[in-house]
Amino acid sequence: MTDGWINIALPKGRLGEKAYDIFESIGYGCPEIRESSRKLIFENAENGVRYFWVKPSDVAVYVERGAADVGVVGKDILEEKGFDIYELLDLGIGKCRMAVAGIKGSRPDPELTLRVATKFPNIARRYYRQKSREIDIIKLHGSIEIAPILGMSDVIVDIVETGTTLRENDLEVFEEIFPISARLIANRVSYKFKNGPLRAMCEKIAERI
Repeated sequence: MTDGWINIALPKGRLGEKAYDIFESIGYGCPEIRESSRKLIFENAENGVRYFWVKPSDVAVYVERGAADVGVVGKDILEEKGFDIYELLDLGIGKCRMAVAGIKGSRPDPELTLRVATKFPNIARRYYRQKSREIDIIKLHGSIEIAPILGMSDVIVDIVETGTTLRENDLEVFEEIFPISARLIANRVSYKFKNGPLRAMCEKIAERI
């Protein structure tokens, strides 16, 4: 892509829309992105920005590989995958937390191997390694809250936003692992060769948030 442009990968959905609002508010708008369209790439030559929508879990891949100079991604994805990128700013949006949860009022036997259902096996392994706890990871992709209810796991490690789903299924948070929010990330090579424009963008965002 053209060198003079700043290429920005945004996650599809509500988080990406909130992130775009921030970019627009600091002068990096692209009116075409507001139009109802099936387009995936949007350009504004006047501002020198090019946006594209991608699956949230793919944003950091586009940035790491250099297809995007910067992108917006949740801290959970960065912690799970360990991408080779720069983390520039905490945007303060998409706030939630990574937590351990289980059946309300229960506590697993500390002497037994802990069965952990999760979409985030790397985060779970690191967390329990620090606690010197032996675990059995059960990797799931859907509604993992069902696992402890059906007795398949002792706990789950998952993102908790409001806690409503947990409460409605008689589950509760046992431990918080770390807070989550959206982060502005940058490709390492882009940050070197487009340092001026990217630093200016970061400074404007920092003032905005």
